[in-house]
Amino acid sequence: MRSAATMGLATALVLAASSPAVKAAEMRGVTATEIRIGQTMPYSGPVSAFGALGRGEAGYFKMLNERGGINGRRIVLISLDDGYTPPKTVEQTRRLVESDEVALIFSSIGTAHNSAIAKYLQSKNIPQLFVGSGASKFADVAQYPQATVGVQAPFRYEARLYARYALEKNPNAKFAVISQNDDYGRDYLLGLKDVLGEKYDSVVTGATYEVTDPAIDSQIVKLKASGAEVFVIAATPKFAAQAIRKAYEIGWRPMTFLSSTAVWISTVMQPAGLEAGTGILSAAYVKDPDDPAWADDAGVKGWRAFMTKYVPDGDPHDTNYVNAYNSAMTLEAVLKACGDDLSTENILKQAFAIHDLELPMLLPGIRINTSPTDHVPVDQMQFMRFNGKTWQRFGALQTGN
Repeated sequence: MRSAATMGLATALVLAASSPAVKAAEMRGVTATEIRIGQTMPYSGPVSAFGALGRGEAGYFKMLNERGGINGRRIVLISLDDGYTPPKTVEQTRRLVESDEVALIFSSIGTAHNSAIAKYLQSKNIPQLFVGSGASKFADVAQYPQATVGVQAPFRYEARLYARYALEKNPNAKFAVISQNDDYGRDYLLGLKDVLGEKYDSVVTGATYEVTDPAIDSQIVKLKASGAEVFVIAATPKFAAQAIRKAYEIGWRPMTFLSSTAVWISTVMQPAGLEAGTGILSAAYVKDPDDPAWADDAGVKGWRAFMTKYVPDGDPHDTNYVNAYNSAMTLEAVLKACGDDLSTENILKQAFAIHDLELPMLLPGIRINTSPTDHVPVDQMQFMRFNGKTWQRFGALQTGN
């Protein structure tokens, strides 16, 4: 009798240990009813316009939770302000990991900022997914084994496309570049070097700015004096608007390329002056809700309905909200694929095994793909030109890898 009772108790303990509730207790940031994820956002500071990404992602997860969450678990997004300063990013990320005990870090903004927290997250075995940056460095699997580039084409790929296009029009073109003095800006320079090769030093004049600078007028005057026929603006919204406006005011009309991070009409093109931006080139990977071509598109209609209900205070002309929608939808697909196994190992396994994921707000033909050796979700873009009112796409999809 004593032996049978002991066996019965042992069986009960084994069954209890394999129950979903116990498994959840063993997975960081996961309970039987919720999944906690964390991020840092520049809700204040020089690039506070990017705070729209966090607000859009919060709205998406609110919608998702109203629909039952993911596999019965609600998503708890803890989004903290870092003012776009790397030391604050580190401080807030430590809080997310050590106090809030999140399962993963998702879509934190900034190249230098994600670089600053990468080793710490690796030491804590925390996934760093779909970083809020298109820096190609995060595709380096050896250096960033637990990270993926954001749901956007990498900056280096983008710059390669600009250089190729400019050289097709003028093989002897000289380039001028205004870039942010950090890894974000340097990624564009690397892309130009990839195409220009040994000619780079002789045909490129560069100027940089710090995110704390009040203005960049003197840099633009210097770049005009170089005689460059091509102008690349590798800048965040505030400084992109200044660059466009100053070039226009001093009568400089080179072939101009604008970073895809600064194409927003309400926060860049309008402040710069719509006439000043007419003719500027950039590249797109998402649908622009203001583009008449998408007036009857089901994906855009769905996004507009989402904005109306879940982000009612958001600017429907700000494509940051489109990027937020895409990023949150991609993470949703990863977590769904995890099923009930939300361990770090399985989250990373699923994040690096996305195959031909179609998102309703990506341009037709662009799909999300990752693998254990490819941590770049998007590598295609399409050229577009600003016509004084909106962006007009042209040509076929281009690959910058």
